[in-house]
Amino acid sequence: MREFDYERAHDVTGAVALLGADPDARYLGGGTNLVDLMKSGVERPARLVDVRELPLDRVEFTRNDGLRIGATVTNSDLAAHPDVRRHYPALTQAVLAGASGQLRNMATVGGNLLQRTRCGYFTDLAKPCNKRVPGSGCPAVEGEHHNHAILGASAHCVATHPSDMAVALTAFDAVISYETADGPGKLPLAEFYLPVGDTPHLETALPPGALITGVTLPAAPVAARSRYRKVRERASYAFAIGSIAAALDVHDGVVREVRLAFGAVASRPWRARAAERALTGGPASAEAFAAAADAELEAARTLPHNGYKVPLMRNLVVAMLTELTEEAAR
Repeated sequence: MREFDYERAHDVTGAVALLGADPDARYLGGGTNLVDLMKSGVERPARLVDVRELPLDRVEFTRNDGLRIGATVTNSDLAAHPDVRRHYPALTQAVLAGASGQLRNMATVGGNLLQRTRCGYFTDLAKPCNKRVPGSGCPAVEGEHHNHAILGASAHCVATHPSDMAVALTAFDAVISYETADGPGKLPLAEFYLPVGDTPHLETALPPGALITGVTLPAAPVAARSRYRKVRERASYAFAIGSIAAALDVHDGVVREVRLAFGAVASRPWRARAAERALTGGPASAEAFAAAADAELEAARTLPHNGYKVPLMRNLVVAMLTELTEEAAR
């Protein structure tokens, strides 16, 4: 591991200034991803700016009855917060599915959003990877890719985004707040993660040196009737091979509102807009749910060993929406 300097920030302005003074610096939250990448040599920061003590550790209602979640709120505190559990249950379920209790106690909301892919080629310095070394190639396309992307990928990168939390946040139109040396800014989560294209090393739209300060969830009554389900290769804590955040409002057998987001199928959380459009105003039936899933997955482009994700996601959509429909009828 490369030697590095360590400094603890005591206010947001000071943290941004510390990072701005050193282009090789990185913000340190819980370190559950960054430290691993430092150990493997993927990340080699010259300085770590510890932001854990910044006053960004609260979950509170906004003026418009949404929720604002501070960037240093731990995953454990987020999952356990009564307002999150009551108004956004899929978010609680996603966080609990994401990691063990020990990791949740350390990991922060801001860091979770910025965690990097677990693609084996990315983490292996002996292998080429366009995300790690632009222009070096993507061996996953012809190599090991059974858990890689089927939506929105390119010939330059087929890695998936690992966050469970970000999938639920995507379903509920979260907005990211950040601070830079030029002042504060905001980004809808739908615009936060960049498309892969031919620049997979550019992962987010955050300005250089920006510090995430929080996440705002707009008020969404439908979110109170939501669930998150994660499919993985072992029951213990593992990264998803497919996941879904779903919320559904049904009245007299008709879908009034639906939210769907997929995980582990793209380089970013995938909002299933085509499926939502197909369902809204139509019948809440298994046949309609399957047709909506097919409309979304029509864009899938599979590789030889990850085609199973198409029926997997189709079945997840049908199962989750059927369960939510039956729950609403009770």
